[in-house]
Amino acid sequence: MKEVGIRRLLAANLLCALSIVLTAVVPSFFLEGFTVLGTHLTWLCVCSVCVGTLNVILHLVLNPSQSPKRNSFAQKISRFLKCCIYFFMSCILFHAIIVLYGAPLIESVTETFLFAVLLSTFTTLQCLCILGPNIQAWIRVFSKNGHKTSVDVIY
Repeated sequence: MKEVGIRRLLAANLLCALSIVLTAVVPSFFLEGFTVLGTHLTWLCVCSVCVGTLNVILHLVLNPSQSPKRNSFAQKISRFLKCCIYFFMSCILFHAIIVLYGAPLIESVTETFLFAVLLSTFTTLQCLCILGPNIQAWIRVFSKNGHKTSVDVIY
């Protein structure tokens, strides 16, 4: 990886870490009685929205893999909807995994699902930004062989 790419990646990860810290501090100025432990549901929502928005904006600004071909508006909408569906499916999968690891199934559905959304935001959303809804690219990247060229991450 080129030095410029490594610097961009470092800057993006530092911004994401900073956004997590800021979501624990900034809402206390705007929301009365806000604490990460006391109002954990609010914090889960704020953190998911901030990190998700930052990831999408960073991807749009840095855009590590510009596709040489132009996509129509309908194709872009279709890709966006597929990404939304994949993100929701990953939330459901994380929710099921969390319940299998011992979270209460009925008593804390909201807390468990918001935690699953937070996990999906940190994991799946970044992959969706880079790889898109291309299942073959996901299989190549996350398989034993990994991706071989930069073409794998091009839509």
